[in-house]
Amino acid sequence: MYNQDKKRYGSGRIPYFQKLYRKTQSANNKFLKMFYKVIFTLAKRKKFIELSADTVIGEGLYFGHAYCITINPNAKLGKNINLHKGVTIGQENRGKRKGAPTIGDEVWIGINSTIVGNVTIGNNVLIAPNTYVNCDIPDNSIVFGNPCIIKRSQNATEDYINRKV
Repeated sequence: MYNQDKKRYGSGRIPYFQKLYRKTQSANNKFLKMFYKVIFTLAKRKKFIELSADTVIGEGLYFGHAYCITINPNAKLGKNINLHKGVTIGQENRGKRKGAPTIGDEVWIGINSTIVGNVTIGNNVLIAPNTYVNCDIPDNSIVFGNPCIIKRSQNATEDYINRKV
């Protein structure tokens, strides 16, 4: 995945910690993998990013203002996800939504948005800034508010997704 990202975007356009994340995932040698994991950990701490090297994230990941972002290691993120400052993708530890989110392809998540629990976010979804999501969101939707207000839109993320693969 890392090599595909590098070919698509060039070497200087992806945040350094994200390059290390991809290298950690793609390393076949266990010593090289450990080396990248240590460097990745140092790089992400500098930006206050909580992201496990084992988290499943598809190609085309984009961090807009990559600071103070938390992604639970059990969350699954699809292709062409855009995350912005202050985003939390977290786990719920009790109740009917116990677990971590699954997020589809081409999803734009705005500043300070929170997604928690075993919920599914569909494809082509725009989550507005400061939105709290704790319910399933269907494909082709715009979501805003707390509690979630869901509006159907065929072109929800049109002109929003950066670094599309």
